Amino acid sequence: MAYGAFQRGEYLTALSYALDRAQNDDATAQTLIATIYANGLGVAQNMALASSWYAIASENGDTAATFQLALLYQYGDGVPKNRQKSADLFALAAEQGHREAKYNLALLHIEGLYAAPNIVRAFELMGEAAQEGLAEAHYDYGQMLRQGLGTAPNPTLGVNHIGIAAQYGLANAQVEYATFLYLGDGIEQDRKEAILWYMRAAYGGNAIAQTRLAKLLAVGENVSLDLQTAAMWRTLSQRQGLNDAQLDRLLISITDEDQKIADLRARYWPASPPDDATLPARILPVQN
Repeated sequence: MAYGAFQRGEYLTALSYALDRAQNDDATAQTLIATIYANGLGVAQNMALASSWYAIASENGDTAATFQLALLYQYGDGVPKNRQKSADLFALAAEQGHREAKYNLALLHIEGLYAAPNIVRAFELMGEAAQEGLAEAHYDYGQMLRQGLGTAPNPTLGVNHIGIAAQYGLANAQVEYATFLYLGDGIEQDRKEAILWYMRAAYGGNAIAQTRLAKLLAVGENVSLDLQTAAMWRTLSQRQGLNDAQLDRLLISITDEDQKIADLRARYWPASPPDDATLPARILPVQN
């Protein structure tokens, strides 16, 4: 009943049901209470109260609560910041099979400050988290395979995992996977497919992808030459603080009119400018 009310957005009702169950040491209900207070759902946000409920639920064996409590100690949110306690909680949750805890513990083993430096164990944990479908783990696992960290180098398998992370929608992975395809690095070269991945990341707001796509458009490499659209992507990437001197040189010949139109398109992006703005219909389609 508590979770049903929670899923319907009836947070106060969910809290009432959960409080009744929590008194009988129901760990999942205790975690639900913590979640409600942590996110301020129907009540004032109270991280201190949320942390206390997460702690109770963790003691009663709820792995999700243990992981959330680890995050709170890592950042000092509702509790005093304590990286060692956070690491110990990540280790406990990972031992209980929590996917994100395995990923975080792997990073701690790589860092080697709050968990013993152990690159082989980090590789194992990262692989488990990737196998369980965590996009970030696929990406980092792929990097470890490419670099031979904790294992023998396997660039091809590494690119495959980075590609999986890209399919999950991880922007950094999409950019890197596009680059691997473009260069034929660890995968068969396919520059048209690379452009599609750059486009996905660019439309997702990634500044690096926007700049690289702009360069390809500016020279018409495996895509129609389009200085105006290239200039639009340049403007969008510059908004995020990314400036590229090479791209500026490639766009040196753009007309003032096309630059004005590019800036107008960037101002309204991802929507189109108003109907009263006369623009060439050259906006690239979103690629699925």
